[in-house]
Amino acid sequence: MPYNSVFSADLFAGQTIIVTGGGSGIGRCIAHELAHLGANVVITGRKREKLEAVAAEIIEDGGKADCFAFDIREEDAVSGNIAQILARHGPVSGLVNNAGGQFLAKLEDISQKGWETVVRTNLTGGFLMSRELLNQSMKSTGGAIVNITADHERSMPGLGHSGAARAGTENFTKTAALEWAHYGVRVNAVAPGYIATSGLKQYPLAHKKRILRRKNFIPSRRLSTEAEVSAAVVFLLSPGASFISGESIGVNGAVATMTAEYAMAPENAPTADDRYPYYDGFHRSEKLDFLADGFEFDEDE
Repeated sequence: MPYNSVFSADLFAGQTIIVTGGGSGIGRCIAHELAHLGANVVITGRKREKLEAVAAEIIEDGGKADCFAFDIREEDAVSGNIAQILARHGPVSGLVNNAGGQFLAKLEDISQKGWETVVRTNLTGGFLMSRELLNQSMKSTGGAIVNITADHERSMPGLGHSGAARAGTENFTKTAALEWAHYGVRVNAVAPGYIATSGLKQYPLAHKKRILRRKNFIPSRRLSTEAEVSAAVVFLLSPGASFISGESIGVNGAVATMTAEYAMAPENAPTADDRYPYYDGFHRSEKLDFLADGFEFDEDE
C-alpha cells in the first residue's frame, strides 16, 4: 500500500529535496511523502544505518532516495556534504530542516554543555544547512526551505533549551525570508504541537502519562499524526505556496489559541474524536502502544 497523500502524485517530479533527520519520526514520514510525490529525496542524519533503512523503504515503495551521514552541527561537515549532494544530484529545489533533539529537564538543572548541545542541534544546524545550500546552489536556482520548529510561543516547561532554540529558528526563518527573497528563495516554518511520533517512545513512564493527559486539554481531543505535519511541509514546498514566505504554520489542533477561561468551562469541553478525524496517510507509520485506548502502564517500567 503506497503513501496516501492528498497532493498530486507528480508534484515534485524531477526535483531533489533534502530532509535532515530523515532516519526516524517526522523526518522519515516527510521523506516518504516527498518520494511518493516524485521527488528524489536525500535524507541526512548522524546514524547511517537508520538512514539506509529508510532509504531502502522508499526504494522498495518505488521512490528515489539517497542518504548522507554527517553532523549538521559541524560547519565543515555541512559544507562538504552539501557539495557532495550537489555533485551527485544536481540543483536542490527544497530543504526541510527537520533534525532536532532535546532531553527533559528543568532550566535549573541544565548544564551549559546540555544547553549548547540542544541549541546547536535545533538552531545552529538548520542555519548551517540553509546558508550552505544558499551559497552553493540556491543563489542561482532559487528554492524553498522549511524549518521544523515547535509550539513554543507560550513556553516549553521541561524543554526550555529546545523552546529557546525553536524560537530562534522562527526568527531566523523570518530574517532569511527577507534577506533571500531576491534570490527566489522562500523560507517558512512548520510548528508541530503534540504529535504521536516514534520519538515519544524514548520518554520515561511519568512523561508518557502526561502525554496521555494532554488530550484533555487539546481542543481536538487528540494528538496529531506525523502525516498531518508532513502535509503542511509539502504544501509550503509546493507551487501552491509560491507567494508565502517568512511564515510559520502551526499544526496543533488549536492548542495555541487556548485560554484558561475557555479550557475551564464545561460547555466548551473538547469535541468527540469522530468530529475531528485523523489524517494518517503514512502507510509505514509506527503505532505507539501507550496511546491506544485501554492501554495499561507497567508501573515497574
